[in-house]
Amino acid sequence: MQFLTETTAVGHKITLQKADPRHFQGHKPEEKPVDPDDFSRLLFEALDGVNSLQQKSALLSQQMITDPDSLDPHDVTIAMAKANLALSITKSVVDRAVQAYREILSLR
Repeated sequence: MQFLTETTAVGHKITLQKADPRHFQGHKPEEKPVDPDDFSRLLFEALDGVNSLQQKSALLSQQMITDPDSLDPHDVTIAMAKANLALSITKSVVDRAVQAYREILSLR
């Protein structure tokens, strides 16, 4: 099956054939309406995740002090590193959002 022949390719124009019934329909996927509560829910879920990592780290640290044989020191170290990373990323995002807000306010 030849798509281009000498008769269909003339100069800079090429006639296109419709090979699939979905072609040239301009079918757009259905867009869901954006719920304004989605962002706030997502933000609070992320903050809850950071909070739970902090609490887990504190709990493991306390357990390591009171009963050191009950858990592995690597687990405590990993939990503390996760909590520290999550908190530092959250702080960076908040600082950047505040900076963007201040820049928007300073536009005159």
